Amino acid sequence: MAISINHRWSSLLLLAAILGASAPAAAELVLAAPPRETEAKGAEAYDAVASYLSTVIGEKVTYSNPTNWLTYQSNMRKGVYDIVFDGPAFVAWRMHKQQHVPLVKLPGQLSFVVVVKKDEQRIKVISDLAGRTVCGLAPPNHGTLILQYEFSNPSRQPLILETKSFKDSYQGGVSGKCMAAVVHAKIYAGLEAQTPGTRVIFTSRTMANQAITVGPKIPAEKHEMITQALLSPAGKVATLPVLEQFKAAAWLPAKAEEYQGLQVLLQ
Repeated sequence: MAISINHRWSSLLLLAAILGASAPAAAELVLAAPPRETEAKGAEAYDAVASYLSTVIGEKVTYSNPTNWLTYQSNMRKGVYDIVFDGPAFVAWRMHKQQHVPLVKLPGQLSFVVVVKKDEQRIKVISDLAGRTVCGLAPPNHGTLILQYEFSNPSRQPLILETKSFKDSYQGGVSGKCMAAVVHAKIYAGLEAQTPGTRVIFTSRTMANQAITVGPKIPAEKHEMITQALLSPAGKVATLPVLEQFKAAAWLPAKAEEYQGLQVLLQ
């Protein structure tokens, strides 16, 4: 009997060892940002952020480059991303749908203008752009989303001629390539000062800047730890390429109420 019991325990221990060896490792947390740059440039900017957050959180964080907007939006809907840095409408959507919490944001506020050539008499208000061409960044850029949101009937929305930058959008409006242009308000002020010739027909409401959010896999007790780490000098060093890309000096604490309701722009 003793031999039988010992044999049984040996078998159980062997089975436990096999199961332990074959059990999958704990899932890594996934960091993501919109596909605004090449995969190499994305890794250059965000791999250091993932490494820093791994140290802060005490769990492995891996940066995932979505390569295109369709993949980005699909993965977001599936809840693939645990830590995300992007614009206010997406922040609000994740708050509303996936219990994400905004922790830090870029300084300043976002606002956009729609402009036409100064001597363009056919366009006086934004509704006059129904069915006309507007130079702008491809949706879901926030400026373009805001423009489209002003037209509740999709068949009446302007035709977006996609550009690579707000400067290109502005120049498209000035040159007559497009009937109008949608431009970041701060960038527009500089461009208009250099090359005057347009007038503003619409100015959007201001909204909180881009933010980093964390999802439900990261417990609430770690939120303040992550926030303080990103606000610290070490956090600034780890995220410097991201800050420099958006001409920001540092991160600021973010508040959920700043983003409430902005998910309507994605409709």
